[in-house]
Amino acid sequence: MKHVAFRGRLVMLGCGSIGQGVLPLILRHIDMPATQIHVVTGDARGAQVAEQYGVPFTVTPLTRDNLRDVLVPLLGDGDFLLNLSVDVSSVALIGLCRELGALYLDTCIEPWAGGYTDPSLTPSQRSNYALRESALALATPGPAPTAVLTHGANPGLVSHFVKQALLDVARDTGVDATIPADRTGWAALAQRLGVRAIHIAERDTQTANRPKQRGEFVNTWSIDGFVGEGCQPAELGWGSHEASLPPDGRRHDFGCDAAIYLMRPGASTRVRSWTPLEGPYHGWLITHNESVSIADYYTVRDGSRVAYRPTVHYAYHPCDDAVLSLHEIAGKNWEMQASQRLMMDEIVSGIDELGVLLLGHAKTAYWYGSRLSIEAARRLAPHNNATSLQVTAAVLAGLVWAIENPRAGLVEADQLDHRRILEVAGPYLGDMVGVYSDWTPLQDRERLFPEDVDRDDPWQFRNVRVS
Repeated sequence: MKHVAFRGRLVMLGCGSIGQGVLPLILRHIDMPATQIHVVTGDARGAQVAEQYGVPFTVTPLTRDNLRDVLVPLLGDGDFLLNLSVDVSSVALIGLCRELGALYLDTCIEPWAGGYTDPSLTPSQRSNYALRESALALATPGPAPTAVLTHGANPGLVSHFVKQALLDVARDTGVDATIPADRTGWAALAQRLGVRAIHIAERDTQTANRPKQRGEFVNTWSIDGFVGEGCQPAELGWGSHEASLPPDGRRHDFGCDAAIYLMRPGASTRVRSWTPLEGPYHGWLITHNESVSIADYYTVRDGSRVAYRPTVHYAYHPCDDAVLSLHEIAGKNWEMQASQRLMMDEIVSGIDELGVLLLGHAKTAYWYGSRLSIEAARRLAPHNNATSLQVTAAVLAGLVWAIENPRAGLVEADQLDHRRILEVAGPYLGDMVGVYSDWTPLQDRERLFPEDVDRDDPWQFRNVRVS
């Protein structure tokens, strides 16, 4: 079905795995001609897919110097910039779209090339927290062209999973499950339910018929994106129940103060979590925008005091070949391997189990999310694996919402109508599942390593982090 008609031009910036995967979905579900879409990208990846669908394709790496020269002729009032690029400043792009009257959506807030690892910047200055604050500073009062920040799978889709999970837990524990009307109502609901922590809990089991080779980084989604964020400081939304900062934890001296960072990269920081199919596992605390935005959105204040806030972070177990790739890159002092391979056609089996794990409420733990197999992904859409389809479905849903709400100004995923997003994305997410569990991060450890746990409060981050 066509969800919405769009009569403007759409510029897709970048055409890696997500761009190639979302292009057929746009043409399938948004009423617009392919000739009104124009791909601008830094390399030739995706050229064959664009040609297949009759979409103009231009290879021009964007820089500070040529940004306006390249994009101003392609964008005007009512057009749309879909930013799926890396190493191009999201803040610069949003500012240009605001000037031109164009709509905007991205899947993460990117700095210019080198911004993630710039040694002249402090860890705080090169964090996702700082990038988010720089983007939010562009918000203006009153109606303005819609700019949707960070609306992929995560960040993005998982914010809508959180809302549905809260409603499910409220229903099942006898709490009023009326859908809140605003941010204040959602935060109050999370507080009433006693949610202490929220993990974005993901386990990717996709495997290929070609094993990882020495000197090769293998992954099921953007390798540049994964390594870039993995080399940033580990970040997490910092809950009001937390008793003390980790020894290597630091607060920011600017912004909303909803998150902290650790003095080590996320790709070397592991945490305990749980998904229904995997059970307990160790994942990486990779920095993501949703760790900050969800914690900020669900903050309850009593005057200037924070009365309630959950601890929020990513707990990511990528496919096994990506685990080996991370181990290798860490041993090489975070120098990227000479060869990279994005797993796609060679995948022979596996599922991406992506959801949110709400912890500390009356029923202990509740995981809600998407189970998408490679077989289902291939049936549902071309040019996708299970991981990319969860992202491209969310991009499609964000595009539809933005076109339907063209004067919403600068918004994050948490501010969008979760029902509309899940309605559009849902058919591409495989099995949507909600599962309760009695899992806590103390499971089995209290018996085996009693000196390593905080028995007074299992939901302290100290218990979640792997020492």
